[in-house]
Amino acid sequence: MRIATFNVNGINGRLDILLRWLHETKPDVVCLQELKAPDDRFPVKAVNDAGYGAIWHGQKSWNGVAILAKGQEPLETRRGLPGDPDDTHSRYIEAVIDGILIGCLYLPNGNPAPGPKFDYKLRWFERLSTYAIELLDLDAAVALVGDFNVMPTDIDVYAPDRWRDDALFRTEVRAAYAELTSQGWTDALRYLHPDRRIYTFWKYFRNAFARDAGLRIDHFLLSPALATDLTVAAVDKFVRGWPHASDHAPVWIEIG
Repeated sequence: MRIATFNVNGINGRLDILLRWLHETKPDVVCLQELKAPDDRFPVKAVNDAGYGAIWHGQKSWNGVAILAKGQEPLETRRGLPGDPDDTHSRYIEAVIDGILIGCLYLPNGNPAPGPKFDYKLRWFERLSTYAIELLDLDAAVALVGDFNVMPTDIDVYAPDRWRDDALFRTEVRAAYAELTSQGWTDALRYLHPDRRIYTFWKYFRNAFARDAGLRIDHFLLSPALATDLTVAAVDKFVRGWPHASDHAPVWIEIG
């Protein structure tokens, strides 16, 4: 099974990019982030016509997450991260597909830091960590997938010293990610490529993609029951080079 994640940076504005990538690579499961569309604007017909069932949790202009499954409808198990009933951001959706529980997430950016947005990011991280323990307690095949908006280590960013004070790389955020993984989750890309510089995001500015001045912020965290079946982890970097592409590239793993 191939499971992918893709921050599309506006699903309707870049629908042609998404559909072209689905047609060329045919992943079995896809987690999408940053839909930037309310629920009634999700392009469900186009996605269905491409051969995918879908669930989504949208929001006007911002955020938004979705899970696609090839040839079937995902079985939704949760909408919204627990722990704060007043949080209206559309950042988490969860489903079971072929026996695997998949949580699709879009963690807050947090800039400017310090400040209220950064505080919200840390609180969201705490809620995710608390819920992640519950998922591990299921002793099941679970994947937490998506845009975590964190570079875990220096090897995950092209120029670490330039990013020290950014909300994606501050000490508090990297510590939160390390605490999360220490519960027993496997960072799929880093596990299979321990010493390789791999990026999943390149800014639109200063010719960042051509210079390969990137960041690794899109991650797969796998439970012990699923990590044993991990065989491949890679980035479809070529998609970032397409005209009008998202600033993220699709990332994928193969299980079994």
